[in-house]
Amino acid sequence: MKAAVLNAAQTPLEMADLTIDEPGAGEALVRVVTAGVCHSDLHFIEGTYPGRYPMVLGHEVAGIVEELGPGVTNVAKGDRVIMGFVQPCGHCNYCDSGRPNLCGTPTTARRPDQPALTLGDQPVSQMANVGGFAEQSVMPASGLLKIPDDISLDVAALVGCSVMTGYGAVVNTAKVEPGSSVAVIGAGGVGLNIIQAARLAGASQIIAVDMVEHKLGIAKDFGATDTVNAGETDAIQAVQQLSGGGVDFGFEAIGLKATSEQAYEMAKRGGMAVVVGMVPPMEKIEVSGMIWMQEKTLKGSFYGSARFHTDMPRILELYKQGKLDIDGLVTKRWEFDEINEAFDMLKSGEVARSVLAIGSE
Repeated sequence: MKAAVLNAAQTPLEMADLTIDEPGAGEALVRVVTAGVCHSDLHFIEGTYPGRYPMVLGHEVAGIVEELGPGVTNVAKGDRVIMGFVQPCGHCNYCDSGRPNLCGTPTTARRPDQPALTLGDQPVSQMANVGGFAEQSVMPASGLLKIPDDISLDVAALVGCSVMTGYGAVVNTAKVEPGSSVAVIGAGGVGLNIIQAARLAGASQIIAVDMVEHKLGIAKDFGATDTVNAGETDAIQAVQQLSGGGVDFGFEAIGLKATSEQAYEMAKRGGMAVVVGMVPPMEKIEVSGMIWMQEKTLKGSFYGSARFHTDMPRILELYKQGKLDIDGLVTKRWEFDEINEAFDMLKSGEVARSVLAIGSE
């Protein structure tokens, strides 16, 4: 099967013919139809996050189940599915306490020395056990969610990461309440979903912060009440002035140390800063020692604190009711072999979200 392979950091993805294994116990083989081009993938391409090379990236993915391994009962052949990049076991302390996004229990019998993908005799790793930049994926079936026939797979793919991450950061992690003030740093795919989720939650003020002017215009369409161009002014001061001293919630949706610290400074006394972006693991986020007196909270949000089988159907229903705009997130569509151009455009800041057409239904 054809796949886009990352052989080393800071190199282009290369198309290659890989051998894919049959699904083992607890696994499913999914034919990939569409995949989002996400900044999280870009972190591995640029080397800010370590990877096991060669590897197949792609974690914001939707497709159709083609084969099932032993013991799989949650999906069937022919199901149209969202491919979640966390595959919860359903019975550990995290799963039992309603935090399946933090589950780290293996959900298949596949050993590390038995990769699903190989290039000749060389093992190829799959990002987040998905590896969606390929025509097929063998992955743990517990991460699959069947979707209705009236939902397009473009929409389903985006729900698999950017929509769930942004929506969940607001609803699950921060629990934004009506009348709250919110600042969102980064008006890309995740940031736009934070913005529209904050609007749905009843936030009275939503300040979008970015350095690309046309992305700030899109943020307005998704519900931002105010915008700040961080390339033209001091973003912290601007947000504090617009909000009358600071916001209740500051969200970071880029993945940088500096912007994470800015989100914290934008929050008022008693407020909360939520780091949603993938800050590189070697970085240290620094805050004032006066945190005890300010009673401010600095919190991370992984995958929007997602409860997969509750939150994703809810998101899809909100979309069907016209309350969440998912179609409007897609500003560019690409053919599979244009994947490097898609990442170039992502790096330039020209797109909110773009999707790859990898297969067909």
